[in-house]
Amino acid sequence: MVAFHFCYDLEYFKIYNFHITSNPFFLNWRIFIVSLFLFLVGVSLALSHQNGIKWQKVKKRAFLLGVVALLISLVSYFLFPHSWIYFGIIHFIFFASLVGLYFVNKKTLAFLVGVAILLLYAFKIISMHYFFINLAPLLHLPLYHTEDLAPFIPWFGVVLLGISLSNIVIKVCKVEKIEQFSQKLKLLNLLGRHSLVIYITHQIILFALFFVILSIIA
Repeated sequence: MVAFHFCYDLEYFKIYNFHITSNPFFLNWRIFIVSLFLFLVGVSLALSHQNGIKWQKVKKRAFLLGVVALLISLVSYFLFPHSWIYFGIIHFIFFASLVGLYFVNKKTLAFLVGVAILLLYAFKIISMHYFFINLAPLLHLPLYHTEDLAPFIPWFGVVLLGISLSNIVIKVCKVEKIEQFSQKLKLLNLLGRHSLVIYITHQIILFALFFVILSIIA
């Protein structure tokens, strides 16, 4: 993700044009990153509430994600007034984490609904496209392009697959051994525990670095 955004920033600051919005490599790279990211959201959601929904934890997480999502929208509005982010990854995770609670102890249902969503989307039977198109004029949203968009369909299907396959992931990946390994590598452990902070701050740091470097060169 950080590497992808680094390439995005190179294009934004007109250092090198990767044609990120049209290049198949970058389009597929983004799909892979988002798929992995949201699949793990589902896995983490199932693991966190496997012994019953911890509502205090839910409230804290929802508040944090809600604040971050709002800040992303506000900052992006000033940076990209014609393509600001109104429903990006963090916005999606906020809603998906709440809706996904219904499925955490219904793994078979989560799998069936998740597969159904992905198949119906793949065959162009269901889509959020027309919903956003009709909603855009009413809410004064960007009509043609937004810097980050994660529509509920199909991405909620990926979250549901993460929920439904969480037990298999634990067994196949041998999570306990991974945790023991990460404990030995303090940096890896730190990154894993503060992934949201990394997500929020890495672009700020990259933007600042590019701005300083370009100012010095100019």
